Amino acid sequence: MPAARVSSTLTIAFLLSACHAPAPPAPVAPLVEEFVRTALSFSPSSATAQGYHEHRGAALDDLLDDYSPSGNQQARDFLTGTIRKVANLAQTSLDDEDKADLEIIRLYCESALLDLNQIQSYRHNPTVYVEMIGNALYSPFVLNYAPEEARLAHITARIEKIPAALETAKQNLLDAPEIWNTVAQSENDGNIDLIEKTIRPKIPAALAARFNTVADNAVKALKSFNEYLKNDLAKHTSDWRLGAKPYDEKFKLTLATGDTPQKTLADAEAALASIREDMHKQALAVYPKFFPGKTPPSGLNAVVSEVLDKVARQHTTPDHYFDDARRDLAETTQFVKDKQLLALPEAGNLQVIPTPEFMRGIYGVGGFSQAPALEPRLGAYYWITPFTPGMGPQRVESKLREYNFYGLKILTIHEAMPGHYVQAEYASQVQPKWRGALREIFGNIPYVEGWAVYATELMIDQGYQNTPEMRLTFGKHMLRVVANTILDVKLQTMGMTDRQALDLMIDDTFQEKEEAEQKLQRAKLSSCQLPAYFVGWRGWDRLKAAYEKKQGADFKLAQFHERALKEGAPPLPVLSRLMLR
Repeated sequence: MPAARVSSTLTIAFLLSACHAPAPPAPVAPLVEEFVRTALSFSPSSATAQGYHEHRGAALDDLLDDYSPSGNQQARDFLTGTIRKVANLAQTSLDDEDKADLEIIRLYCESALLDLNQIQSYRHNPTVYVEMIGNALYSPFVLNYAPEEARLAHITARIEKIPAALETAKQNLLDAPEIWNTVAQSENDGNIDLIEKTIRPKIPAALAARFNTVADNAVKALKSFNEYLKNDLAKHTSDWRLGAKPYDEKFKLTLATGDTPQKTLADAEAALASIREDMHKQALAVYPKFFPGKTPPSGLNAVVSEVLDKVARQHTTPDHYFDDARRDLAETTQFVKDKQLLALPEAGNLQVIPTPEFMRGIYGVGGFSQAPALEPRLGAYYWITPFTPGMGPQRVESKLREYNFYGLKILTIHEAMPGHYVQAEYASQVQPKWRGALREIFGNIPYVEGWAVYATELMIDQGYQNTPEMRLTFGKHMLRVVANTILDVKLQTMGMTDRQALDLMIDDTFQEKEEAEQKLQRAKLSSCQLPAYFVGWRGWDRLKAAYEKKQGADFKLAQFHERALKEGAPPLPVLSRLMLR
């Protein structure tokens, strides 16, 4: 059910209890605590990653997610029961914060039910099972919630259950789009490598005999699953497009902005045209620097493309890609401090590491994996997807041009500083603890992604790398943000073709071919996630303007950021009500 994270052998009951003088319990507190515990228990892979290890006597770290008919029915019963409880409690007298908590729970439950009952990803998407297994093994391997030997024993117990989980997958899967099948096979190879090349060398002698037996069986089952995907499921293909009616419902629950897909699409297309025109003016202004004595071409695309080509040539090498990302992280951190944009978290628990292989289907460039909601001390990860030997020189050069000197800095701002990492660290400090757990684990995607885009815009506006090259690269980044929305709505509901999607990205938003092809794959693997960047950024910008107007001469930028981030991650309309009341 939920997303992923990790933590300790302490129970959530202790973690969610106050450590100081008790305050009168909030009316929603018992429901929130029970919801967080039980929702996590339905996804042991996510529970480990969030820091919940035992549920009513069950050792969650030893278990895999249960997609059997009985497991799915228990989830349905829990979700429908929770919706009834939320509706009953909503009729009572509640303050705005309590109402926000209930809204987060309602949106999550209705969204999960939509997937279980109508979209039914578990019947059509083999990556559901492959990524669940990968997360279940990866989280206890990298997160030090217990001594290494204990965590390896948990991993071994989970590996033992892989054959049965894959048999359930085979029984559930009716068909699959070709792209989902292909990506599942690739990510499944990553799971095999995770067991054989990463986990096996770490197994202590005392655990070796058991591990070897269960790992051999699991690897055999994983390879058999790939054969099943190639030879059996591949005969039963389906469309990856969600379709207008389920898309509209998922859009409403996932983004929770109050706007329709059609209205959001129209706004994104208007923003695309406006940003392109601004970039045209910027490119004309800087053209003489790159082409002294040459008359600029007349067309917008021509002049912008020529200038961006010069900017793209300023890039690192595959050997220095990670080092440059670490350098950019240190540089952006210092800039935030110098400009006093907001108080930074003191934890210092962020690491830059390669994207796990089993997640590279979705994270073709990079991403952020936040610290466990219930044990943030265990650390967060800024993922950078490495160059692989099979990419070939043209693909390598295309990726380096897209994430050039300026593009890599923008990626680092978005994923880490002061983007996702800073937002997640603030969320981990929300009080009381039960509220913080809810809002961090089940937070609103536009809030989270919107903050990262807003934070990038903030850094540029405040003068970070204050050059025409950076401003043009940021303009290109913003074209990608709005194009994400156009792609998602049109691909999922309006029959947009691959060629049309690639033309939009390459011709209208100036993306490199490698980036465009990776984004097209991502757009086919998910729905209602890509628009979160645009609607979230717009929501943050609107909230800042409204809050500044309300505060008048008393407005302080850092105070606005800190207050908004200390709310966790409620839907943006809810955040506006909390901030502007």
